Formats: sequence, structure tokens, C-alpha cells
Amino acid sequence: MTVSVGVVGSANVDLVVRVAALPRRGQTVLGGDVERRSGGKGANQAVAAAAAGADVVLFARLGDDESGRWLARQLTARGVALGGLGASALPTGVALITVEEGGENTIVVAPGANAELDLRGIDLGAFDVVVAQLEVGDDALRQAMAARRLVLNVAPARPVPPEVLAAAAVVVANETEAETLDLAALSSAVVTRGAAGAVHYRHGREVARAVPPAVAVVDTVGAGDVFCATYAVRRAAGDDDAAALRYAVTAGALATRARGAQGAVPTTEEVNAWLARAS
Repeated sequence: MTVSVGVVGSANVDLVVRVAALPRRGQTVLGGDVERRSGGKGANQAVAAAAAGADVVLFARLGDDESGRWLARQLTARGVALGGLGASALPTGVALITVEEGGENTIVVAPGANAELDLRGIDLGAFDVVVAQLEVGDDALRQAMAARRLVLNVAPARPVPPEVLAAAAVVVANETEAETLDLAALSSAVVTRGAAGAVHYRHGREVARAVPPAVAVVDTVGAGDVFCATYAVRRAAGDDDAAALRYAVTAGALATRARGAQGAVPTTEEVNAWLARAS
């Protein structure tokens, strides 16, 4: 059975500059050439879900500009259908990303058209699972509550309407984002811990954990998005807590081996091959 995934989230043009070391406050550093990539947490997760074998529709708002048309072509080429929400008068969102030699990064996002995302008239209940993140407005998050299974990635960290948190089947957070949550109050939460893997909690009690394979890290941009999307797909496909976690931490780790977010997403065959070796 092929899983159907609706992704409610952002789509941005990523402008990436590589540097020897991330700048400190007030410091100017010289970097390499600017690279343009397809990005945004919503778009990244949609591409990762498609690579994991799901039928994916991305509900994102693009600007009526060259960047928006370019993004639409990139996403379609990677197997992601667009939700047909129409173009915005605002410019397409842009993310300014600085990546140092060790793979760590800093990101500043100008949301642009993403701020106008409106899901009125969209039947999210038709999907096996819906994935949402926090690069869209609260109204869009509340509309995502209509999903029969909502995986909410609380990134980037910001206040979340409590009713949205309560409606989520699973909340996914990194360690920093998890500090803002009461895990005991959530029915199900997954906390990612970078190279240390991820832990699944139910009502604050640990029920599963997984450690990723050791890989040569080139770029960590988008690895968390790959984790979140593949976890959602595997749970919707019927994997239990432990199996879904193992798959997702492996996919997230493999995504750090190459530059960029969407271009580095591993295929299902790659992930399964690594899992087979590990077992």
C-alpha cells in the first residue's frame, strides 16, 4: 500500500554560502560562491516523503515571480505534487544559509508568500498522514488540525497554539525545541538528538530510541526535515515506534553526506541497504 502524505509548510529559495567558520556577532567573513537551491521546511519534507515512496501533495504558497516558478519546477521534478493554492502577490520566501566546513549552519528566513498560506477548502482528512512545521502562520496550523493524523514538527522554535499541540498525533522536536515543551502533557513526542539519534516518548515516558549510522558529514542542512518526513511515512505505513525511529534516524544521517537539503535526500533502497547491514 502506498501512503498518501499531505505536507503543510513553507517553500523557499535557499541561498547558500560556504565559509571556513561561522561568523561571530559583528564579524564579517569571506565565503564561496552563492548557491541557489530549492528549500523550505515544507518543501524539504515533501521531497523526503516522496523519496520514501509516498504519494505527496505539498500545500505551500509561492510568489508570482521567477523564484516561485523555478521552485515549482524543482519540486515537480522530485515527485511532489503542488496543492494548487495559487500564486501570492508577495515574493517567494527566501532562506539565507551559511554553512561552515564541518557541516554546521546558520539560517535566516524571509517568509514572503509563506505567510499567506490558507487551507480553506482543502480536504486534509483524505491523507493517511499530514506533516506540518512552524514556518507558516497559526491559521494554517489550526486548519491542519483537520487531518486524521497530524505529525507536527515544532521547528523553527516559536510559540505554538496549545490546541494545535493537543491535536497532533506526534510532535517532533530537536533537543532545543523540546525544552519549550511539556513532554508529559503530549500523548506522543519524538526528540531528535543529532548524532546521538532520537527518542520516542509517550506521555513523557521513553518507549523507543535509535542511534544513527556513523557517516562522513558534509552538510547538516535539511537532515531534521528528512527525519521528520520519513518517520511520518513509516508510521503511516504501519511500522511500530522502534522500526519507524530506526528508519528515520538512518535516513536523516544519510542526508548529511552531500550538500543541500533536497538533493541529499536518500532513496528507500539506500536506507534499507544501511538498515540491512546494521542488522
